[in-house]
Amino acid sequence: MTKENLRGLILSGGKGERLRPFTYSGAKQLVPIANKPVLFYAIEDLVRCGITDIGIVVGDTGAQVKEAVGEGGRFGARVIYIEQDAPLGIAHAVKVAADFLAGHPFVLYLGDNLVLGGVDTFVQRFRSDSSNCQILLCRVESPQSFGVAELVDGRVVRVVEKPRQPLSDLAVIGVYMFDWHVFEAVQQLRPSARGELEITDTIQCLIDKGLAVQAQELDRYWMDTGKMDDILEANAVVLDSLPAREEGSIDSASQVRGRVIVEPGAQVTNSVLEGPLIIGEESHIADSQIGPHTSVYHHCQVKGSRIANSVVMEHTLIEDVGYCIQDSLIGRFVELRGEGGMEDRRCALTLGDHSQIRAV
Repeated sequence: MTKENLRGLILSGGKGERLRPFTYSGAKQLVPIANKPVLFYAIEDLVRCGITDIGIVVGDTGAQVKEAVGEGGRFGARVIYIEQDAPLGIAHAVKVAADFLAGHPFVLYLGDNLVLGGVDTFVQRFRSDSSNCQILLCRVESPQSFGVAELVDGRVVRVVEKPRQPLSDLAVIGVYMFDWHVFEAVQQLRPSARGELEITDTIQCLIDKGLAVQAQELDRYWMDTGKMDDILEANAVVLDSLPAREEGSIDSASQVRGRVIVEPGAQVTNSVLEGPLIIGEESHIADSQIGPHTSVYHHCQVKGSRIANSVVMEHTLIEDVGYCIQDSLIGRFVELRGEGGMEDRRCALTLGDHSQIRAV
């Protein structure tokens, strides 16, 4: 089996404990970044790499993921779904996907990871070289929160999961490339102290067997969007990279400053839009100030309110809130109502799906 026949494996299970209350009712991989679920970025990235046979590993939120992604045709891919009964680790997901992968070399992509600019150049290198595994590394401020790679003369000698005293600041990000040797490695694993089959142990097994494990350091933006602050940062960075686009309507009483995207069917009346920001399809904005670095997803209504540096998810109503909503993540089908007026106050909110809040 040559590396020309790469397949893709995306992980979209897990409990998402760091993103509660959102993950009580929704998949963390479907939280939108600049009005696109973060999972879609991973799928599109693989397709750009020429990988169109994609398996998505799902858990409790599998029905939501299947509804959002479908059979993959909209992305130019063929997608199948692989059930993981419990979140027992990344390597366990590889194990349960063995039939789909059928010995193919593959790219493993964690569905809540975002790589701005994609991974095509790294995948092409894996296709063309003789390595058995390739990992991508990024220098981070808190390596103890990640799998960490130790290099000697550019060669990977050790990979450790969340070390208490890291010997480097090189985090192993959530995009990995493997050939068939990985299937032998995962069969030999035993659960770690946290009860999971660790992908870092898998990589270390390949190293210990003398197989070729290559590492490349990222030269572009990457974020694991597993926490609220990370989502807001990633949202801001992606918005900064997008050109202005007006496909909805903005009336003459409104002001537009900077790069603003208004998607089809959206309506803006008597409001101030400060880019970068995006207003989703069929959303209505009236008598409000939105932005910068704000995403309002589809079928939302915002009236008489101010929102900045925030993500507002679909089918949400925000009306007559007197203070400025800032640095906030607001879920689906939320109703947030105030009593009008404009106060010189700011508030950061984290509201799960179907919340109903009266701000007085």
